[in-house]
Amino acid sequence: MIKIVIVDDHQMFLDGMVSVLSNNSDFEVLFVENSAKRALIKIKDAVPDIVISDISMPEMNGVEFVKILKNDFPDLKILVISMFENILPFKNIDGFLLKDTDKDKLINVIKEIVLNNKKYFAGQTNNENSIDFKKSILSQREKEIIRLIAKEYTTDEIASKLIISSHTVDAHRKNIFFKLQVKNIAGLIKIAIHLGVIK
Repeated sequence: MIKIVIVDDHQMFLDGMVSVLSNNSDFEVLFVENSAKRALIKIKDAVPDIVISDISMPEMNGVEFVKILKNDFPDLKILVISMFENILPFKNIDGFLLKDTDKDKLINVIKEIVLNNKKYFAGQTNNENSIDFKKSILSQREKEIIRLIAKEYTTDEIASKLIISSHTVDAHRKNIFFKLQVKNIAGLIKIAIHLGVIK
């Protein structure tokens, strides 16, 4: 019996997933949750074999959610299901499917990931016109901060310009570096130009 937790901020999607997976005798849906923060609390009391999660969610985005999950539960499998067509594999996830994937494919991928330790990433192309995953998870405020960093504004200057605290700017900066998987300003500028955040 594969124990599953589903996290998504769209109730219709949650209902549909429960309907599909609960009808399979190989699966047990432990719970569903529309808040990543609440899911983290519940998972400590009911650890599943696999968590199925979206990437774009309020309060805490899927990348942060996944990072915390893998830190606390290294053996936990994670399958991302999103409407974005060309998400690139990123650290800590075991698979990616589109939200319009048929149920037989979904069931097969879950079993392959959990039982056979396989990884599966759908929809990978090099099409430059595709939606870029990294760009999609940056908030508007983070994009503002990236543009100001590119103009060589200091942390205090950014804080003053955006009317926020320097501590908040630093927090945003750390999140930006993590989301884009860069280590320094040069790397940040390079990928920001590639994503079109900086013109």
